[in-house]
Amino acid sequence: MKELASLARLDGMAQAELCARGEVSADELLDACLARIDALNPLLRAVVTIAREQPRPASPGPFSGVPFLVKDATPWPGLRWSLGSRLFAANIAQQQTPYGRRLEESGLVCVGKSAMSEFGLLGSTETLLEGATHNPWDLASSPTGSSGGSAVAVAAGLVPLAHANDGGGSIRNPASACGLFGFKPSRGRTVPASFASSDFGDMTSDHCISRSVRDSALFLSITEDRSSGTPVGFVREPIARKLRIATWTRTMLGAEPEPPVRRAYDEAVALLTELGHQVEPIVPPPFDGPALSDAFFLVTGAAIAGVVEMMDQTRDVPVQSDELEPFTWALIETFLARGPDALPYARAVFAQAVHAYHEATRGYDVVLTPTLATEPWRIGHLSPVLGREELIRRTGRAVGYTPIHNIAGCPGMSVPLHFPEKGLPIGTHFAAAPGADALLLGLAYQLEEARPWKDRWSPYSIPALF
Repeated sequence: MKELASLARLDGMAQAELCARGEVSADELLDACLARIDALNPLLRAVVTIAREQPRPASPGPFSGVPFLVKDATPWPGLRWSLGSRLFAANIAQQQTPYGRRLEESGLVCVGKSAMSEFGLLGSTETLLEGATHNPWDLASSPTGSSGGSAVAVAAGLVPLAHANDGGGSIRNPASACGLFGFKPSRGRTVPASFASSDFGDMTSDHCISRSVRDSALFLSITEDRSSGTPVGFVREPIARKLRIATWTRTMLGAEPEPPVRRAYDEAVALLTELGHQVEPIVPPPFDGPALSDAFFLVTGAAIAGVVEMMDQTRDVPVQSDELEPFTWALIETFLARGPDALPYARAVFAQAVHAYHEATRGYDVVLTPTLATEPWRIGHLSPVLGREELIRRTGRAVGYTPIHNIAGCPGMSVPLHFPEKGLPIGTHFAAAPGADALLLGLAYQLEEARPWKDRWSPYSIPALF
């Protein structure tokens, strides 16, 4: 058990370095990882498919031999690909994506699939297919979502890093709730991670949740589309210049964050000022919050309506009511009821919001806000069996900062700077202009150096328990 804990404390690059020096073999890394999953996953329910027989020999890349998880939103050949839905509970992926090929070539070894909400629609990780995933900082609390399984697996030391994706905060919010680093790349920065296309898919960025900034930076350098613009490459160092940082705390729906979140935010402002950055409170962009919320859920409803239509065309029996969760059906029905003008309306709302965001933040290097407006919620708070209006209201109260960066195509990150004596971690959010991924990563290195978090382990983690 001691060996389980010692390897669990290492990030992906450190594990790869051990393997490269011959101090541990790829098989030993894999066996130790599977043992950690066996020890804690029955309690946490972060991993929904374990690839005991499936992993292949590690390629000689920078992550050679390092075990990781793939979020169940993304296919991986030979593994179940359910997207958190009973509709696809028996679906096995056959084809590798360009994104997956890059990860294989880097030497990463897929040990399974991580839990998510159904189709990534809710900011929770609890489904009628898999049940609830538990936050290792407090088992009664949600790791949020939709990439909660990935965040829990990293926070518990089951894997050093895990693939995730983000259509409105689904990397950054679980990273915040679990005390981890969560980076969302700019739109179009990486090679494709899926085979389908939709407005919701266009807002979604694939990346990872990690314990260290360097793992995230290396992961981005491996997966980025080198034919699109100027490649970021592997960002290795803290930023060397002082930044002009715009900041506000009001959510897109006009609310202020809860007091613990405000305290975490104030600490972050003080730290940035101490580091020499110019932090300037500004008037938030004049968002039409209700219209943005309406447009966002219309776009998600359109994407899932397309999935249902495709399934209806490929099988004899149409999709049944018990194959999708009530909230998913409600989104589909709302979208269809709005008629052919629904998507053009949503796109117009988005365009107006993006214009307002860029006008308000023009001339600044970085934008600082909280990641979530509330502390992480209890399991059941965003249960998919609750009514559509109540779920959207609760989501809007908590997830009030991150969706605009998906809509605008900006890079964003949640940085784990606040670990209260009581309660769960609270992340701080940073965003930059589209394409400025390297600038954000450089800032992340600086913050990691100033307020190290690598030894902050949750109570229900391998290092804490063993």
